[in-house]
This record gives sequence, structure tokens and C-alpha cells, in this order.
Amino acid sequence: MKTEVLPVTEDSIRLAGELIRRGELVGMPTETVYGLGADALNPQAVLNIFKAKGRPADNPLIVHVSCVEEIPPLVREIPGAARRLMDAFWPGPMTLILPKADCIPNEVSAGLDTVGIRLPGSEAARRFIKEAGRPIAAPSGNRSGRPSPTTAAHMLEDMDGRIPLILDGGPCAVGVESSVIDATGETPVILRPGGITPEMVKNVLGGVAVDEHVMSPLREGETARSPGMKYRHYAPKAKTVIYEGDAEHVIEAIRKRYDEAEAAGEKPAILGFDEHDFGSRVQISLGSATHPEDAAARLFAALREIDERGLTLAICEAVSMDGIGLAVMNRMGRAAGFDIEDV
Repeated sequence: MKTEVLPVTEDSIRLAGELIRRGELVGMPTETVYGLGADALNPQAVLNIFKAKGRPADNPLIVHVSCVEEIPPLVREIPGAARRLMDAFWPGPMTLILPKADCIPNEVSAGLDTVGIRLPGSEAARRFIKEAGRPIAAPSGNRSGRPSPTTAAHMLEDMDGRIPLILDGGPCAVGVESSVIDATGETPVILRPGGITPEMVKNVLGGVAVDEHVMSPLREGETARSPGMKYRHYAPKAKTVIYEGDAEHVIEAIRKRYDEAEAAGEKPAILGFDEHDFGSRVQISLGSATHPEDAAARLFAALREIDERGLTLAICEAVSMDGIGLAVMNRMGRAAGFDIEDV
């Protein structure tokens, strides 16, 4: 199969919609990351997502819509807290977990009685969904376990020959996947942090909980209620480790780890902040330490660069977990298998 990469135009969106209606897969740009889209109501098309990604089928998918009016047929109810969050943050980088309607295949929900629904902020994504005339089930458009794609070129690296089309909408503005919020209980729970932060949710609802597994793996036998919870995700081929603590101690520890690795014949690199001096050591920038949104936008590209350069060890500076920093640390932590050194 030849994979075409086409800029977002009326013609390419029309072609993408036709492919979806035929049960094919399409790479779609969003404001978070590029997604691998299929007709959410077509079980075979959804199974093809798992095949293309090499993704276990017990990991639920998110259903994307082009407007709020498309949601009622997909769910049994929309709780009041969910409506308030919709009003505050949609279109945008937020997924709401809601009780699913019977029309949602088990292949989408991984057998759960809930489904994640998202109205993306990307105009190109909404135009594509509207043209397809179907709700679109879409995880991130990478091979399972790899860093998520934030450009069409990243997605082509992983999906070339596996899907017919990738719509190129340019670099993703947010850079990490959507916040996933379970709105089915009395207190909404953030299952996966993203661009809509706990502080933002609290400002709307007065309170919110953060799932304990945002910064730890699921225990044996536990069920993943959201994408990104169950498996090691976002990882380069290189071993990845994180250092956190006082900045001066972190910089010293990272320099020491780098030099020891290099002396042992490894090819290390530092994912660090521009303000910090790592000398002549190989460094891939995460932007400014005072702007965690820089790290969010750059993290996945940086992890991919590690592999492109044939490096064997990624030594990462921890990000403050305030605001979107929690999302960055969640992704970085999963990439490292939660190998976090506190110095």
C-alpha cells in the first residue's frame, strides 16, 4: 500500500471522508497529536487500527466528533459536570468519559460500558469528521509504544505502507494527547493529564480528583479506563531515565550519569532546559524551564530525535508538575517506565 501525505484542502478532506466511509484508515491532524482515524461505528475498521498500530485490543479508543450535536446518539447520558466542562473547554484538548450507547462497538470501548468523547480544537480535524459523516475513533498515529507523532512526517515514519492517507495540517500546537476526564461519577477524575489542567477543571467545577496511576503503572489485573494507562508508552528505543529534585543537584547528577554512560561506550543525550549548562554534552532542548508548554510541544519530537540519531540513553530533566507540566511528566514517566531518580 502506498501512503499519501496531502496538505489539508477541500479535495484532500473529501478523499479522506470517502476513505473513512469505505472502512479505511486516515491519519488526521489535531491540536494535540496526529491521530489514526477510522469509522467508530464500523467494528472491522476499528480492528484495523489495532492491526496498523500493533496495539493491544484491550486499550480503549477515543471517539472524535465535529460538533456537540453529534454526541447524544453515542452516549446514554451527559452528566451536568460534563456539560459544564464541554461549555468551558470544547472545542479543545479534552476527552470526556461518558456512559456509552449501544451503537458504540466493544472494539472501541475495549469492553467497558463507557466511551471517551472528544470535540477537537483543530479546525482541520472537525472539517474531516464532518465530511466523513461518521464519528471517528482515533488513537495517536504511532506504532504502539513509540512516541506520539506531532507532525505528518512523524506519522509517516510509523505508518508508511500501512494506511492510504495522512492529512498534513502542520505541527501540533499542544504536543501531548488530550486530557481524559471521567465524568461518570460524583467527582470528575482526571485519568490522563493534558492541555486542560487540573487547575483549569477545578476553576470550573470547584473540585477534581487525579487518578493515582497518572504517575504510576497499573497494577496486575487492573483495567485501563483510559488510553495511555496500561502499557509503556511514548518510548524511544533508547533507555530513558528522569532526574528530579533541586535544579543544581539534578544538573550535577545528569552530567555524572552522562559521563559514566559515555565512558561505558553508550551514546547518551540530555533532554534538558535551555537555562541549564551541560557543557559540550549532547543536549536536545525542552525549551525554557519556566514555560512547561515548551516541553509539552517538544517532548515527543525530542524522543524521536533520540532514535533518529542512534543514541542509546535519554537522560531527562523533570518538569514541574504544575499546570501542563503534569501531562509532560506523565508522558515522560511512561516513556521511562517510571524510572525516576530523586536527587
